[in-house]
Amino acid sequence: MNASRSLKLLGILMAALAVTTLILVIFFDWNWLRHPIERFVAEKTGRALIINGNLNIKLGWPLARIQATDISFANPDWAKQPLMFTVKQIDGKVSLPELFKRHVSVLTLNLTQPQVFLEQSSDGRKNWLLDRNQQDENAKIKIDSITLDNGQISYTDTGHDTQIQAALSTHQSLPQTDMAADIIFTATGKLKGLALTASGSGGTVLNLNDEITPYPLNIDISLGHTQLHAAGTVTSLSRFSAVDLNIALNGTSLDQLYPLIGIALPRTLIYSTKGHLLHSTKQWRYEKFTARIGKSDLSGNLQIDSTGKRPFLKGDVTFQKLDLADLGSPIGMSNKNKGKASDSTQQTTHALPVSTANKRDVLPELPFRTERWDSVDADVRIQAKHIQRARALPIDNLVAHVKMNNAILTLDPISFGVAGGTLAGTVTLNGKHDPIQAKVNIHARKIQLNQLFPTIKLTRTSIGQIHGEFDLSGTGNAVDQMLASANGRATLVVDGGKISKLMLETAGLHLWEMLQLKVTGDEVITLNCAVADFDVKRGNLQTKIMVLDTDITTIMGRGNIDMAQETLDLELQPHTKILSPLALHSPIYIRGKFAKPVVSLDKTKLILRGAGAIALGVVNPLLVIIPLIDSGPGKDSACGKLIRRAQH
Repeated sequence: MNASRSLKLLGILMAALAVTTLILVIFFDWNWLRHPIERFVAEKTGRALIINGNLNIKLGWPLARIQATDISFANPDWAKQPLMFTVKQIDGKVSLPELFKRHVSVLTLNLTQPQVFLEQSSDGRKNWLLDRNQQDENAKIKIDSITLDNGQISYTDTGHDTQIQAALSTHQSLPQTDMAADIIFTATGKLKGLALTASGSGGTVLNLNDEITPYPLNIDISLGHTQLHAAGTVTSLSRFSAVDLNIALNGTSLDQLYPLIGIALPRTLIYSTKGHLLHSTKQWRYEKFTARIGKSDLSGNLQIDSTGKRPFLKGDVTFQKLDLADLGSPIGMSNKNKGKASDSTQQTTHALPVSTANKRDVLPELPFRTERWDSVDADVRIQAKHIQRARALPIDNLVAHVKMNNAILTLDPISFGVAGGTLAGTVTLNGKHDPIQAKVNIHARKIQLNQLFPTIKLTRTSIGQIHGEFDLSGTGNAVDQMLASANGRATLVVDGGKISKLMLETAGLHLWEMLQLKVTGDEVITLNCAVADFDVKRGNLQTKIMVLDTDITTIMGRGNIDMAQETLDLELQPHTKILSPLALHSPIYIRGKFAKPVVSLDKTKLILRGAGAIALGVVNPLLVIIPLIDSGPGKDSACGKLIRRAQH
């Protein structure tokens, strides 16, 4: 009986305790805990939490609901603002199991009139980390979703020259949108030194860590000279675990996207693009995009995989129309007057001013920006069938396989059609070295002589195929520097064909034949052989062999081409194989700058021969033409014989 009474008494006491606890929970004034909570937070963080209004807690399992009004939380001493946030009212649900593990995890949080000041110092400290040094990434509150009613948020990162102020307000409906309730937001400031403005709308509940529910987003951003419009959904705003957006993007150069995406893209002319942007796990895809860069139109698919040491860019790009002038910026050639770069070019290339006295006129001189090459590896195939070009450039059908691996850029292969033939080979630019180490190995095959210079009338009747080899290596951070330091060999060969007789008579200064052909019309003659072979040392092309042989003339050449100074110094010596009643037997000199070469004759020889003619004319006027007659003792020779003769 005693045992039975004891058990009944214990049951009554436990029931009474439970009722008492329930009464305390229901009627307990949670405001008594405000100061203990404030002291606990101050001890852990070294910063003051002040609860000026009412505090109420509704216990439950596994979530407890916490409501409070008029709260403020201080910033650390190094921050520019005294308070990290103030809020009129907080209403949130906290996970009790996580709290028992000393982790603060908030499932939902509703804030009314929040004023939030987020800041990161130049040494990496973040004011939203709650340890005393603001450096422990685990010392922060995890919030799955949040709603904001009429809030102000600012973010400052002095180390990255970033300062943004945003305003948010809640609206229940918006015209021309499908979202039932929205947050309207605007933002101004600067991001990594670039002026920023943004506006848009999103779902009422901000899904910061929700990995399941897509968050609807519609946004317009202007960053420096770049404008972006995006509409679609983002899952988990803090991690971007999934993205499904239709975007429209435009700007002055693709390389200015680096602050946004952290991946180096080439310098370009003004561009615009539209496409479908997708993201899942560690892969981004830009699908079925169209774009216009300068006057060129292109389309394709690109994807970026971030699972490796560096992001890996892969894709296929097809140019519906490629304007060759648009390639100037990516290969380091200014599309504006040299030394007069635009503001955007100066910002993105850091090119040094060019002295007027030493200014180069032809070769590309703007530097490549290798400091960003190690930001991405790449494997992109490019094709362009329709190429818009100047009439003097007979180029078409470009195919290139572009690879970037550990700051080494290769085009392997690169090929394009030239004058009915092809130029194909490989180009390697090693950006791991300063200056860049460059190698070029290009083969010319079946280039049609009559198509090579379409603007020169005298070549239209010429027939023949040109073959060539260019094997060069050099150093420099711009194309002109690479060519000015180049070593290797360059060779061009034409073995057999037809060529304009008028062009050769002009080169041989056969005045009588030139006059005849001008009256009767041009003819074509057999081209036995043409060879131009250069040794290249430190940017100087020295002729080993330069010869052109036909049925009527052999033209021998010698001299050099200086890539560093961009000058020509060539001498052409014609040797006629036929008798000409009127000929000026003189070397032809091609000298001067690439941009404006000067063609001249040996005036001394011409004057002497002219003086002899005048002297003979005093005796007999018929003898005037004798000094001008070219006896033409030369013999016909094949290409191999010509090469051997030119070597001795």
